[in-house]
Amino acid sequence: MKLPPRDRYDDLYRDFAWTVPDDFNIGRAVSDDWAERAPDRICLEHFSPDGNHLSMTYRELADRSSSLANALVSLGFRRGDRIALLLPQSFETVIAHVAIYKMGAIAVPLALLFGVEALEYRLRIAGVAAVITNSFGLERIRQIRERLPDLVSVISVDGSNDALSFAGLAEAHPPVFDVAATGPDEPALMIFTSGTTGPPKGALHGHRVLAGHIPGMQFAHEGFPQPGDKMWTPSDWAWAGGLLNALLPSLLLGVPVVSSPAQKFDPDMAYRIMAEMKVRNGFIPPTALRLMKAVSDPLAKYDLVLRTIGAAGESLGAETYDWVRRTLGIEVNEFYGQTECNFVLSSSAAMGVSKAGAIGRPVPGHRVAVVNGSGEELAAGEAGQIAVRRPDPVMFLGYWNDPAATQRRFVGDWLLTGDMGRQDTEGFVTFLGRDDDVITSSGYRIGPAEIEDCLSGHPAVQLAAAVGKPDRLRTEIVKAYVVLVPGFEASSGLAAQIRDWVKMRLSMHEYPREVEFVDELPLTTTGKVIRRLLRERAAAEAAIPAWRAT
Repeated sequence: MKLPPRDRYDDLYRDFAWTVPDDFNIGRAVSDDWAERAPDRICLEHFSPDGNHLSMTYRELADRSSSLANALVSLGFRRGDRIALLLPQSFETVIAHVAIYKMGAIAVPLALLFGVEALEYRLRIAGVAAVITNSFGLERIRQIRERLPDLVSVISVDGSNDALSFAGLAEAHPPVFDVAATGPDEPALMIFTSGTTGPPKGALHGHRVLAGHIPGMQFAHEGFPQPGDKMWTPSDWAWAGGLLNALLPSLLLGVPVVSSPAQKFDPDMAYRIMAEMKVRNGFIPPTALRLMKAVSDPLAKYDLVLRTIGAAGESLGAETYDWVRRTLGIEVNEFYGQTECNFVLSSSAAMGVSKAGAIGRPVPGHRVAVVNGSGEELAAGEAGQIAVRRPDPVMFLGYWNDPAATQRRFVGDWLLTGDMGRQDTEGFVTFLGRDDDVITSSGYRIGPAEIEDCLSGHPAVQLAAAVGKPDRLRTEIVKAYVVLVPGFEASSGLAAQIRDWVKMRLSMHEYPREVEFVDELPLTTTGKVIRRLLRERAAAEAAIPAWRAT
């Protein structure tokens, strides 16, 4: 007898058991192992706007990464060294990642969007010994190199007189490498936190982190891989989302990954990439999905073959969820995680685990609960912190050189995420916002996520953020910063409409008493709104009238 979807989830969650090999190396798992089984299988494709798309096989990836690993060893780099990647989505980025893992060194992916001060901070904190970059990144490195005593070598994929040549190094060394025997807990990857609430910290992960992401990928992408599956994400591969929610798990499972040129996100280009490259699976963060609403009737304009869309990084919300379902005919499978412990909650429409406005239920293999500050699990419906129980393969080893900060994240065996949530009787978790993002107004504690979701449903709103603004009477009032859809003009009348839109759909205590129209919102490189900056701005502008409600 065929079980109903939700019963299948219950059985899967109950019966799941982890089996991470004692000898597991990310580099070997995503290249050499596949090269032995299916050397001509395509693992990477690159979209080119001129239509001259490129591809790479697993054999080519295995050989080129081994050549680069030999080159790095010849330069004196060893197991445990930190090697930074300051690159866009490209074949060279993947080759470099795989080579570093094969050596037993630690990859430190960094976004090209970082300014020189942000870049210097991360390179210095991590004690990076080598940087692999392009001409754009190299220009930034030149400005700070003398202040980085640990930095020994800079390698450029574009070629330069003051940097080693990526291609030259690889071509000068053989395509066979003795891959380091690494255990699941040996350090492989350092990803810096986004810095939305304080200085970024280097979250160190073991090789097991990749194995730990597979149940979530298969859950959110509904039986991933299926015949013909192909993955693309607009997210930077320097972010945990782009790297671990798309690139590396897909390569491990034999699914081709599409890369695309670095550029400011453009909705029409996103649709074009997915249509031309026959993308079947997308990891598309909520901010990008909201921007894609600017293209009317995309199915009439683009020949899409999408099978699944996963979303994470910010709360998706019911409005955006419903828009994707109506417009693209797909139920977005929202999931949740952090740099420190990623992909632990997820939706899966195929398994009957899907609810608009919720970020999902615990992924098989992960124990997640909503707890209070003492680590006690709360009853259904009570608001508290989302927490993940250790041990867990996706959980970080700790913050780089900061054991005190690592310890502060735990209460007993619970990793406290700092994110507020509420779990219902079915196990679905609703994201309420960061603990320090919660707005206190007239005795109410208000999460910004639900307000922002409601705002995004207004036809004039492209992006929105809600924060608390100091107020003598109410402690704080809700203030909304709104980016308008092109064609709409800011006015006090439109502000009143937007205010009433929320008041009628949520509650009298949650609507924004102030609405301010802005050209853009401050975002991290991962697309998250930096509400801390908006809170500071709201506090500073207390004497400056905005579109205030009466």
